[in-house]
Amino acid sequence: MSALKLPDLRRKINFTLMMFLIFRLGAHVPVPFIDPAVLANMMGGSIFGFFDILSGGAFKRFTVFAMGIMPYINASIIMQLLQVVVPALERLAKEGEEGRKKIVQITRYGTVVLGALQAIGMTIYLKPALESPSLLRMAVIVLTLTAGTAFLMWLGELITEKGIGNGISLIIFAGIVSRLPMGVVNTFTEVRAGEINILGVLAFGVIAIAVIAGVVAIQEGQRRIPVQYAKKVVGRRVYGGQSTHIPMKVNQAGVIPVIFAMSILMFPSTIATWFPENGFAQFIVRNFNFNAPLYMVFYALLIIFFTYFYTAVTFNPADVSDNIKKYGGFIPGIRPGRPTTEYIERILSRVTLAGAIFLAAIALLPNFIMSLTGLNIQFGGTSLLIVVGVALETMKQMESHLLMRHYEGFIK
Repeated sequence: MSALKLPDLRRKINFTLMMFLIFRLGAHVPVPFIDPAVLANMMGGSIFGFFDILSGGAFKRFTVFAMGIMPYINASIIMQLLQVVVPALERLAKEGEEGRKKIVQITRYGTVVLGALQAIGMTIYLKPALESPSLLRMAVIVLTLTAGTAFLMWLGELITEKGIGNGISLIIFAGIVSRLPMGVVNTFTEVRAGEINILGVLAFGVIAIAVIAGVVAIQEGQRRIPVQYAKKVVGRRVYGGQSTHIPMKVNQAGVIPVIFAMSILMFPSTIATWFPENGFAQFIVRNFNFNAPLYMVFYALLIIFFTYFYTAVTFNPADVSDNIKKYGGFIPGIRPGRPTTEYIERILSRVTLAGAIFLAAIALLPNFIMSLTGLNIQFGGTSLLIVVGVALETMKQMESHLLMRHYEGFIK
């Protein structure tokens, strides 16, 4: 309620809600030249469920926002990885604000290119659903889908600039949360019809609260490595001597390893659906189904692998060690230089293992909950991680605004 009392913050919240409304309206504008009945049959499987959740249901309805913001996410991830591999991009990243603007510009172009490629693939796959298919109509569909993604990217940047928090994350958040009311209504309808046991719903509620509490604890969890800076005497003044710490988050990689793992596992299943009569394709579809044991094993292993991989890309212990040594700091009981690097690597490996196991457990949790309660859960572990992470970040943004407005400072 304190946020609504501040005109500036209230204006930011209202602007963000208005952008949400535009996003939800666009999610119901259909792409032209598509037969809804044929489309419903082709989209009937659960293979595209993850993308449909992120797009707020726009994917299976095949609206102008069907691809959602996924091309932008993929372009951002690729740019982060390329900054480690390509020296020119690494130099740009270290140039401050100007370098960051150039990287953002490259990411925008990459989003359009990836969006166009994804739109072409989707259009070819959905060709049977086209009314009187022709090259011109397919080109219009590709342009419509690409323009929808570009518009969402612009919408997200507007929210970042004039609204609250990270606009891209909030758009994904809005898409996921928009499916909750219908899910609740469907659950109550099935309970009243006797298709679901009320005890199963209550058990799900208890498990959901416990899982959310666990996600918050892990998302906020840190391993703090103490760092001591030596005192320097310059003339009659003493500088330094303070103690600080290196915060190492338990979930350093966020939700990115889950997205990577799911994208890789969906690829063979997607290709296999194009060859329904092939025996090997049928084996892939059967064993790489969301509920198949083989799928779950590979899913967990890939999440753990990508958690280590992405953490190694984004967090460099050697750079941290060099910076500590450069400013006259040291970790108590550890010699500067290589011993410090090895110590940080050892701590990072242990913390990352805990984060990787946590991510794998949350991602596979819906399978176990469905078998335990009998509920058909469309709100998966990945969605839960995104929603809780974005909610926590948005709350921090609002708290920083409130603290800035109420801080009296030393002038008074």
